[in-house]
Amino acid sequence: AKKTSIMTEDIIYALNTLGILKFVNGVYFISAEKKLLEDLAKKHPVKEPRVDPSKLHWTPYLTDVKRDKFSLSSKKASITEE
Repeated sequence: AKKTSIMTEDIIYALNTLGILKFVNGVYFISAEKKLLEDLAKKHPVKEPRVDPSKLHWTPYLTDVKRDKFSLSSKKASITEE
C-alpha cells in the first residue's frame, strides 16, 4: 500500500462496483461467472496510453554540477553558524 497508495477499501469498492464481490457472514468472496467477466472486458477494454505532445516539456540533461539547481553542492546551508 505504501508503494502504490492503493488501500484495501479501494479494492473492495472497485470489486463491489463491478459486481464481483460478495460479503457473506462477515467475509468477502470474489465470485464472478465467466459471462460477467467477458461482459466487463468488453465494456472496459484496455486502452493504449495517450500522450499529448503539447503537454511535454523537455529540458537538457545537465552534467555540470555547478549549474544543476537540484545538486546538493549548489544548495546553501539552511543553518548558519554565528
